[in-house]
Amino acid sequence: MDEQHIKHALHALADIDEDIAQSLDKIGLPSPRMRPAGFETFLNTIVSQQISTKAADTIWGRVSNLMQNIDATTLLTIPDKLLREAGLSKRKMEYAQGLAAAIVTGDFNPDGLIEMSDSDAIEAITKIRGFGRWSAEIYLMFSLQRQDVFPADDLILLTSLQKIKNLTERPTPKKARELIKHWSPWRSAGSLFLWHYHHQSKAVHKS
Repeated sequence: MDEQHIKHALHALADIDEDIAQSLDKIGLPSPRMRPAGFETFLNTIVSQQISTKAADTIWGRVSNLMQNIDATTLLTIPDKLLREAGLSKRKMEYAQGLAAAIVTGDFNPDGLIEMSDSDAIEAITKIRGFGRWSAEIYLMFSLQRQDVFPADDLILLTSLQKIKNLTERPTPKKARELIKHWSPWRSAGSLFLWHYHHQSKAVHKS
């Protein structure tokens, strides 16, 4: 989602959702967020799972330095010992090697996701060990630039939706999907705005 799309989408949402309109007036537009499509982003996703951003950046630097070309074939040539020394846990190493093997054998084709529907692309990604629905939806949003995705299992999105909608409790993923159904076809931009709302609220609270 580039800046122009985000602006257009969120103003469209503001026209149909008063809560978005009020919040948008207060905190403004979020910045664009885009990631390249392909193996490198999938591998980086595995590296980054369940650790801090700082730790993920450190480990990613070590892992990427092991490869002259960051591709599936190259990863499979790296000895397990070097991957472990770079900071990958045994399970993450298995996930990374499984991803690479699936690409090399043709069982998984990242380039083919471009032609798939959202639901088919999510299904294809989640067949790979280490990738749940949330990871798949994030890939669709930021690597494939799909415009109507809402990662309802994301805790920050649910918490921000609770605050924006002035709800007494945090909605369940199912309830959240119902609450923002009318955001379609702009749910990706709406999701980005909820993350933006969270970070802006934290900044205000700290100050």
